[in-house]
Amino acid sequence: MAMTKPASRPVNPRFSSGPCAKPPVFDLAKLSDAPLGRSHRAAVGKAKLKAVIDGTREILGIPDDYRIGIVPASDTGAVEMAMWSLLGARPATMVAWESFGAGWVTDVVKQLKIEAEIKTADYGRIVDMASVDYDTDVVFTWNGTTSGVRMPNGDAIPANRAGLTICDATSAAFAQDLPWDKLDVTTFSWQKVLGGEAAHGMIVLSPRAVARLESYTPAWPLPKIFRMTKGGKLIEGIFVGETINTPSMLAVEDYLLALDWARSVGGLKGLMDRADANAQAIWNFCEATDWIANLAEDPATRSNTSVCLKFTDARIADGAGFAKAVAKRLEAEGVALDVGAYRDAPAGLRIWCGGTVETADIQAMLPWLDWAFQTEIAARADAA
Repeated sequence: MAMTKPASRPVNPRFSSGPCAKPPVFDLAKLSDAPLGRSHRAAVGKAKLKAVIDGTREILGIPDDYRIGIVPASDTGAVEMAMWSLLGARPATMVAWESFGAGWVTDVVKQLKIEAEIKTADYGRIVDMASVDYDTDVVFTWNGTTSGVRMPNGDAIPANRAGLTICDATSAAFAQDLPWDKLDVTTFSWQKVLGGEAAHGMIVLSPRAVARLESYTPAWPLPKIFRMTKGGKLIEGIFVGETINTPSMLAVEDYLLALDWARSVGGLKGLMDRADANAQAIWNFCEATDWIANLAEDPATRSNTSVCLKFTDARIADGAGFAKAVAKRLEAEGVALDVGAYRDAPAGLRIWCGGTVETADIQAMLPWLDWAFQTEIAARADAA
């Protein structure tokens, strides 16, 4: 017998982990103040770009002596810029517990050819950060976008470290409390927690990172889009909105709208509360359901943004095929879009819970997840 479909549907079925859902107030008409067709070097362009930097500092609580820059190529460009510009001055430690962290390991070891200690953990687990040697330069992700596992805090990072900490925080910034005193380089993109448009990244530098940039020249040539110094001095213009290459002023306007919305919901605290409520709705569903579980093994390390789930029912013989079929059913009904697990991750689902998602939409989607699961189980039983 076919399972009855739920009566209600999410208003917004967009649960993609990047680009993520736009803020609930988004409307293209609200971007009409974008200075399209104008130079980003004109006064109006500079003012918009500076407002991006100032607003980011305000909402994230970034210290006044930290530099904030808008850089090309999203979070990937920001991380690569940091690694190519800063690594090599001392030994390195590469920490990875999901696919993007593993990608940074590959770039450092195979492209930059830096000898590094590599610490990894399987999907659903996190590296013991207390075991890391912080006299080395340490590269790590704060929140594993493809594994649903995050750093619970920065307590393991010592204040008196000799090395730099380089943190990919792209699915953590604006949803999790980042300890700026423990982070020397922090990167993220507009397309994640605030639902901005793709292609632009942010890099945040501590005074220690700036000192490294001004005292160390890498052994390899740097592409223009990675260069943050000239003549041994930081290019200060990058950190007041004089971008290395031409930004999209439409994307800038979109990010400014997102920052305004973030202020309206209570800033960082409000954004964190929204993400926590979204994730908790899914965690509660998992606790009440015997066929699905959180991929993160330790509740203390569960992500409140990229919530990754695994099917646990013994009747499922083909985990990957089953998960894809469930995701396909949800998309066909228009109730959950782009919720399949990342291609390198274990089979399952990944549901974005950042603050731009409404908890009511999560709650409306979950009965459909139950429907899709039961329907696919029944279909496979009938076909057997």
